[in-house]
Amino acid sequence: MEAARPQPPSLGWSVVAFTDVDRDLLARCLERKPKAWEAFVDRFMGLVVHVVNHTAQSRSVRLTPQDREDLCAEVFLALLENDFAILRHFRGLSSLATYLTVVARRVVVRELLKRRAASKLAQANGANDVAAGGEPVEQRITDRDEVERLLEELSGHEADAVRLFHLEGKSYQEISSALGVPENSIGPLLSRAREKMRRAATAADSSQG
Repeated sequence: MEAARPQPPSLGWSVVAFTDVDRDLLARCLERKPKAWEAFVDRFMGLVVHVVNHTAQSRSVRLTPQDREDLCAEVFLALLENDFAILRHFRGLSSLATYLTVVARRVVVRELLKRRAASKLAQANGANDVAAGGEPVEQRITDRDEVERLLEELSGHEADAVRLFHLEGKSYQEISSALGVPENSIGPLLSRAREKMRRAATAADSSQG
């Protein structure tokens, strides 16, 4: 019988047992056993979605379905980074669900703050254009020649994703198929690429000033 999915703690840290089910699942993930990560995501996706929704609501941020998917993807990407470094730091002093709730909240708050800062920057630059897919982008990187120039700052999937999205007008689903990566990773991938392009554009402006 499938183990019951963990419920998000209502009040921060709590003294809840680290269950045998979660101990086994965590161990299999850290050992990179087949299908372990997929099982981990399936078990804790509901918890992460809850944290994303609750954190956004507490900060009066309205999320689109795409925003929600992107933020969930950022949480799971953070867990994967540096060979599961965050999960390896878990000492079993609380339930795994409690630990993940705290981690997810920190990741979501960080991403919401980054988005707010990027939005303010866009407004300050007078960026009112909207790129394919309905995402606001700075005016100076919507020009095709400028995008081509700034693409030199990128490599791999980042460059491919920007080219497909901004120059060819492809959807997230089409980009996912073309690059062979999960659709819910396209948003974070584009965000990181655009941040690099913004920094490059700012550096270029400064050198010319």
